[in-house]
Amino acid sequence: MTTTISNLHAETRRHFFANAGFSIGGLGLASLLSDGQLFAAPSSDPRATNPLAPRDGHFTPKAKRVIYLFMAGGPSHLELYDDKPKLQELDGQVIPESYVKGKRFAFLKKDAKLLGTKRKFVNRGDCGTRMSECLPHIGSIADDLCLIRSMKTEVFNHGPAKLYMNTGFERFMGRPSMGAWVTYGIGSEADDLPGFVVLNSGPRGPRGGTPLWASGFLPTTYQGVPLLNGADPILNLSNPKGIDYQRQKEFISAVTDLNRQRLEQVGDPEIATRIAAYEMAYRMQSSAPELTDLSGETKETLDAYNIQDVSKPTFARNCLLARRLIERGTRFVQLYHTDWDHHGNPGTDLGKALDARCQEVDQSSAALVKDLKQRGLLEDTLVIWGGEFGRTPQGEPRDLIGRDHHIDGFSLWLAGGGVKGGQTVGATDELGYYAVDTPVHVHDLQATVLHLLGLDHLKLTYRFQGRDFRLTDIGGNVVDQILA
Repeated sequence: MTTTISNLHAETRRHFFANAGFSIGGLGLASLLSDGQLFAAPSSDPRATNPLAPRDGHFTPKAKRVIYLFMAGGPSHLELYDDKPKLQELDGQVIPESYVKGKRFAFLKKDAKLLGTKRKFVNRGDCGTRMSECLPHIGSIADDLCLIRSMKTEVFNHGPAKLYMNTGFERFMGRPSMGAWVTYGIGSEADDLPGFVVLNSGPRGPRGGTPLWASGFLPTTYQGVPLLNGADPILNLSNPKGIDYQRQKEFISAVTDLNRQRLEQVGDPEIATRIAAYEMAYRMQSSAPELTDLSGETKETLDAYNIQDVSKPTFARNCLLARRLIERGTRFVQLYHTDWDHHGNPGTDLGKALDARCQEVDQSSAALVKDLKQRGLLEDTLVIWGGEFGRTPQGEPRDLIGRDHHIDGFSLWLAGGGVKGGQTVGATDELGYYAVDTPVHVHDLQATVLHLLGLDHLKLTYRFQGRDFRLTDIGGNVVDQILA
C-alpha cells in the first residue's frame, strides 16, 4: 500500500505558510486523544480523529521504535572503527594522485600527506570486531552491533550533510526528516508525549538546526519536538500565574470547540495540528515533568549511564531519557551530540578533544543498549550511532592533529530491532578512503531503517506539488546483510 490520506492533501494558503516555518504546532506531535474526543465526526481512517494513532505499516516490522544517537560533526572512522595498518605504514607520505583526482575537500590541498592514527585497535567481543581503544564501553557490546564500515554520502559540508542524512536531501527547508516520515507512516504509541522527540547535548545544537527534525511538506503534526533540559522541558508549558487546572481545562475545551468548527468548514490539516498542539501541551503539563524526573531511577542505573548529577544536562542523561521516552510509547527519539568536527585546531583535535568527546558518549551509549537488552526492549528497538560523514586519511595541517571532511567511506553502527549483531558490513580500501565492499549509501541506510519498521521506502510517499516524494528521493536499496 502507499501511505496517503486524502484529508491531509487539502492544501490551502494557510497550510502553505504554516509549513514555511517551524511553529508551536510541533507540540501536537504526540497524539490526539486516543478516544477521538476532539472531533465530532467518526471516521474509518484513524488519522481523521488522531493523526498519530498507531497503525500498521506495509508488512510485519522487526522494530517498533528508533533511538538515533547522532554524532554531529563527523567522527573519524580512522580513529574509532576502521583499523588501517597500511595507512600507518605510509604515514607522512603524499597521498597517491589516483586517490584524489577530481576530488573536492572542504580545506585540504591535493598534495596533503597521509596521517596514520595514534590510536590502538583491539578485537572486541566473541565476534572479534576490531575497534579503537577510544571506545572501550561500546567495544563491550560488539556482539550486539552491526558495524557498517562502508557508508557513503554526497555532501561534504556539515549543515547540508546533516540534512542529507536526516531528510535524504541536502538543501535546507522543505523535506521531511526521517522521524517525521516514520511517525507519518506508523504513528506513535504515546498518549501524552510526542511521537518524535529531539534531545540536544553539548555547548550548542547541531549545525542545520530545526530543519533536521522538521516535517517539511508533511503536516506539522509530524515534526520533532525538542525537549529542553531542566524542570520545564517545553517552554511556556506551565500554567500562567493565577490559572488553576480547572480553568486551564475549560480554556482548552473552548479553543478546541472553535478550532474543530473551523476544521469542519475548511478541512485544513494545520487546524488539526493546532488542536493537537493545545491538547498535547495540556497533557504534557504532567507527563513531561514526570518524564524528566530521574529521582525514581536506581543508583545502579545512574552509575551504569555515568550520570553524576541527575539535574545536569548531559548526553548520558539524554540516553536515559531516551529509554524512558520509548517506554512511554514515543516512536522516534533523536539525540544530538556535537563537536566531532576534528580539524586540528585547539579544542577540535584528534588528541585531547577526541578523548573528551569519546568519554562523553562511550559509556552511556553502551549502557543504553545494555539497559534496553536487560529490559527486553532491544529486540524491537533500533539504535543507530553515527555522524554525517567521516574524516580524510590525509591529515589537515593546523596547530594540532586533525582531518578534513570525508564522504567516500565512513563508519556507523546499528543495534537491536531486526539487526544482525556481531558482524561487520562492508569495508574501505587499505587507506580508509573509498568504500570498496558493500557500499552503503545514505539512501540505502534510510531504506533499511524504514524496512525494519515495516515500511517499504518506495511506497511511503506523500504527494506535494504534483509529485510523490519519499525519504529516499529517487534512490535507496534495503541492505539485506544488515537484517537478522
